[in-house]
Amino acid sequence: MAQNTFQFPTYFKLLLMIITTLGKIVTSLQLAEENISDKLRNDAKSLWKVSRDYGNIVHEVPAMVFHPASVDDIANLIKSSYSSPVPFAIAARGQGHSTGGQAMARDGVVVDMAALRRERKKKGVGGISVDVCGEYVDVGGEQLWIDVLNETVENGVAPVSWTDYLYLSVGGTLSNAGISGQSFRYGPQISNVLEMDVVTGKGDLITCSKQKNSELFYAILGGLGQFAVITRARISLHPAPTKVKWMRLLYSDFSAFTRDQERLISIKALDYLEGTLLMHQGPINNWRSSFFPLSDHLRIASLITKHKILYCLELSKYYYHHQSQQNLNKEIEELLEGMGNIPGFYYEKHVSYVEFLNRVRSGELLLQSQGLWEVPHPWLNLFIPKSQIMQFNSGVFRGIIFKRNITTGPVLVYPMNRSKWDDRMSASIPDEDVFYTVGFLHSSGFDNWNEFDAQNKEILKFCSDNGIKVKQYLAQHSTQEEWKNHFGDNKWKVFVERKNQFDPRMILSPGQKIFNNSSIVLY
Repeated sequence: MAQNTFQFPTYFKLLLMIITTLGKIVTSLQLAEENISDKLRNDAKSLWKVSRDYGNIVHEVPAMVFHPASVDDIANLIKSSYSSPVPFAIAARGQGHSTGGQAMARDGVVVDMAALRRERKKKGVGGISVDVCGEYVDVGGEQLWIDVLNETVENGVAPVSWTDYLYLSVGGTLSNAGISGQSFRYGPQISNVLEMDVVTGKGDLITCSKQKNSELFYAILGGLGQFAVITRARISLHPAPTKVKWMRLLYSDFSAFTRDQERLISIKALDYLEGTLLMHQGPINNWRSSFFPLSDHLRIASLITKHKILYCLELSKYYYHHQSQQNLNKEIEELLEGMGNIPGFYYEKHVSYVEFLNRVRSGELLLQSQGLWEVPHPWLNLFIPKSQIMQFNSGVFRGIIFKRNITTGPVLVYPMNRSKWDDRMSASIPDEDVFYTVGFLHSSGFDNWNEFDAQNKEILKFCSDNGIKVKQYLAQHSTQEEWKNHFGDNKWKVFVERKNQFDPRMILSPGQKIFNNSSIVLY
């Protein structure tokens, strides 16, 4: 579909597109045989909702939206497509927090997993069940991580690996990896899954684990929704801490910043470690957390003026109410001794465990109240090998980013241990033992998102031209050759074999643009 050049509002553009797509793939006659036609929607409001995502840049209109009331409904929908002479594409949509249309299905069917969550809540059937021994929690793929946190903490236990933002669906994060500052120690979320119930691209409802249907199990973890829809995940649990000592330190020297990060993740004495950039064009505090006291903003700003870019190291140590503050402080003091941060710029807070994990929520609510949440988000998330992070800093942070002077959102940079990832999973990461996550979490206006998109492309070109073996996280590749390079020859071969085994008619998750060449519409 060609790019629409009319200048009236996006909503009305989509209305025109909706008229052209209705009924192209799915007819109520085909689906009535499975008793699911009453759960299909093709009204403008329903289609508009699933034709956009958090990125708010890519818009693709499905033919129908499906509101399942049960897992069987999802299985019947997929079976209907699989057995059809002309199968229609199906995309499961959790919270729609993708930024490149990954959960969309142009001319196909989008499964609104939130509808299943609402249906279960209405019937009083919980989608979250904690094991009586507290060893694991069974969670519906449609459930939100914030609800998993609240339910498990009530029982004195919790998962150990989280995303920074908790209002995401379980199935959505497990389809990618699920990373944050805990990943260096506890691995990504996909490393903490014990078992899953899934519906494959053939419509088969299968239970899988490391011991049972293991090929399917590893395929789905980080599999970008290509092999099955996750309907239940069993997540391991550990005793839940009650309090968090949350700290920040500032650096002017990137080599000292990365050296200290790498030392800290090697000794695993902390529970959380992330890093961010502070620059002139961004605020001292950002929507992800308001941490620095207002009284120090001028001091910090003067440092930024002097050094151009500051690097902020963010650390957390979990503890329990009964633990001695004196012993905790002594442990932290010994841990931070000899570090290369700027003296006199150390900050700390003591907050509850739940408050720390849900720290991004207050910023989200503020942006929503200001009408600044549903704007374009041209994000770029990368994995960079440790051996090339210094080159990335000089060429990208102090080169492209500083010179363009447009980056206002958070820029994350922190390391992970490869040993916490299982290479049998579909997720693709650098080969080195330590690699860095770099996230450019841009927000823009509707008229200037392409400036950030151009910056993202320049960053990727710099990596390509200089031999930096970057891997995209939440990747937005548009050709199969790009995807092949993303996975590498061996992993790509396995990925294709698994696709042929579990979704041979290429039905699932067309928005990833892996096994189809559909064009996309940009606004």
